[in-house]
Parts: sequence; structure tokens; C-alpha cells
Amino acid sequence: MINDWITANPRLSIILLSFLITLVMTLVTKKFTNQKRMKELRERQKEISQKIKDHQKNGETEKIMQLQKEVMEGSMELMKHSFKPLIITFLPLLIFFWWIRGIFAASAIASTWIWWYMGTGIVSSMILRKILNVY
Repeated sequence: MINDWITANPRLSIILLSFLITLVMTLVTKKFTNQKRMKELRERQKEISQKIKDHQKNGETEKIMQLQKEVMEGSMELMKHSFKPLIITFLPLLIFFWWIRGIFAASAIASTWIWWYMGTGIVSSMILRKILNVY
């Protein structure tokens, strides 16, 4: 029944499916990451980036190297925090894509469904992260 509806309305269904998957992934990210720490790290990286720009104007390469090291450490911590939601959602996403690929292979958008999915996912993610305050 759902497969028939998806096949009959391929563009609408891929947009809805992409939005729903993005919503679930955003909620998992919010639940399983330390949002306060993520916000602190991102704000610190913005500060450091500004300091790097200021030091580049003055040609202070040694200070720039120290700041870049600090940026790398912050990036590694951000990545570490991002792995937990990735691990939780990886297998369900593989199963979802295996199922959906089979359905859209026979639809009117067989060659472009992945682009529809990715475009909707990117836009949905930006909107949902802003609305739900996910960092």
C-alpha cells in the first residue's frame, strides 16, 4: 500500500521521506550529544578563526600555528561528539536506503531520486537544526 503511494507520487514521497528521516536524525543528535558543550566548541572556534585573521594581518606565524592547533583539537572533540548519533542511525539508514532504492528504481524519478533526497535533506536539516537549537 505505501509502496503504491510512493510510486504514484514519487517527488512528494521522496520529499516527505527525506524530511522525516532528517527530523529523526536531528532529534537523535539533540538527544545523544552534549548540546551545551557543542555550542561552546563552535563559539570558541569562531573566536579563534577571528584571532587567526587578526594575526595574519600582522604576520605572526607562530601565534597562528598555536591557534590552528587549538582549532584542530576543538574539531576533533566536535567529531567525537558527532559519532554517537552516527553509530545509532547508521544501520537503520542503510536498511531505509536499501528499501527506498528498490521502490524508486521503478518510479518516474528513478535516476534523480537521490538528488531530491539530498536537496530536501540539506534544506530540512538547516531549518530543523535552527528551530530545535541543535549544534
